[in-house]
Amino acid sequence: MILLIDTSTPTCKLALVDGDKIFQSEWLANRELSKSLHNFIKEQLSAHNWSWQDITGVGVFRGPGSFTGLRIGLVTVNTLADSLGVPIVGTGGDDWQEQAIKRLKNSENDQVVLPEYGAGANITKPRK
Repeated sequence: MILLIDTSTPTCKLALVDGDKIFQSEWLANRELSKSLHNFIKEQLSAHNWSWQDITGVGVFRGPGSFTGLRIGLVTVNTLADSLGVPIVGTGGDDWQEQAIKRLKNSENDQVVLPEYGAGANITKPRK
């Protein structure tokens, strides 16, 4: 089963892909993403009688999007893929899920997915 996840907006989007079946879910994470993302994934797996060990690959939307949302999501799924020993791929665009599924089925593995923020960092200057 393939796990697909997008944390680029306040609404976290997750899909579980089992053969031709795709189970989609969304969660309005807002500022709870870092505290609750792991539990959201676990709940979705449990809802379909799956466990962490049933994950065979991870596809993630790499951006552009929210700086904090992408950081939290990517560190979570990079760690998950590494700890499970499964491939991970990062994609973008409107068809990111299809791209990710195709790349995973072709045995591709980015090993670590880095975010694409869509713009440079906006760093404020110190006041003093």
